[in-house]
Amino acid sequence: MTANRTPQKHFAPLAIGAPEPYRALPVRLERMIHFIPPHNEKIRAKLKDTIKTVDVVLGNLEDAIAAGEKEAARKGFVAMAREHDFGQTGLWTRINCLNSPWALDDVTEIVREAGNKVDVVMLPKVEGPWDIHYLDQLLAQLEAKHGVSRPILIHAILETAEGVKNVEAIAAASPRMHGMSLGPADLAASRGMKTTRVGGGHPDYGVLADASSPGGSGAGSGAPRAFYQQDLWHYTVGKMVDACLSYGLKPFYGPFGDFSDSAACEAQFRNAFLQGCLGAWSLHPSQIEIAKRVFSPDVKEVHFARRILDAMPDGAGVVMLDGKMQDDATWKQAKVIVDLAKIVASKDPERAAAYDL
Repeated sequence: MTANRTPQKHFAPLAIGAPEPYRALPVRLERMIHFIPPHNEKIRAKLKDTIKTVDVVLGNLEDAIAAGEKEAARKGFVAMAREHDFGQTGLWTRINCLNSPWALDDVTEIVREAGNKVDVVMLPKVEGPWDIHYLDQLLAQLEAKHGVSRPILIHAILETAEGVKNVEAIAAASPRMHGMSLGPADLAASRGMKTTRVGGGHPDYGVLADASSPGGSGAGSGAPRAFYQQDLWHYTVGKMVDACLSYGLKPFYGPFGDFSDSAACEAQFRNAFLQGCLGAWSLHPSQIEIAKRVFSPDVKEVHFARRILDAMPDGAGVVMLDGKMQDDATWKQAKVIVDLAKIVASKDPERAAAYDL
């Protein structure tokens, strides 16, 4: 495995004249990463309004873009980057995987033409730190060559068994790392999982109630026993969250492919939120509001968290609120919720009023 840089050189630019890496990630609201096909002129024509409603706009160059449309998608992304002021909304692109014939041109042309507008490059099918090291060095060289004033960050997609195995080394690979997303479809294929669904559960993956339990109807009774569907992605999301948070990165749930089932989409997003993910991908406009609803803190939780912080301003000691003990551990939990609510309130006036922030 490729070794990481020494602590002394960890934050040194990898090219003469490249911007210094961030010591801490910029604070940005990223409840949803909204994917658009940049070569689709009809969708690009609506971009001015889309920018106002989403936290991140991502120009997709990889999967779902046909081979014959790759160059048009790249040119479309450059055009939309130049034409619009994105303000507080992040501008990302998902390039093609590094072993494809398009990846090098994706990076070189985008940094040359729009390097000062792009916040994050999403890298698919990351298998180990070597993939991050390559893109890290290339971005630094191009930033220096084209006078890019701030470092472009890297967001890795976990969609192979090897990538999941190496998740901690990927997280530690570069100060340019922004975070990671779960890519369930490609990961399922890589693992040989028996599902064709893009995210979400599977009706056959679950546990059967004991025959002697209240839902089991008794052994030998012949009555159907209760079946409880489980989450196929629980282990991988947990592993990704631990790796990301250990290195100060941001974990995300990826795509949910069934646009007709908003309830299942919301359930999957909420599972990821409760496990520690900060956002998810939105592949359809209907998923934008779902992501806002799920990845924005609940109003009642924010109000209660503020009461904890007010009762324990320095996080020390123990207090009782509504018959529940609060200590330094719950103070830390409350601070996470209130800090997130403040970021949401900065872009979302309706929720700012509800949070009383």
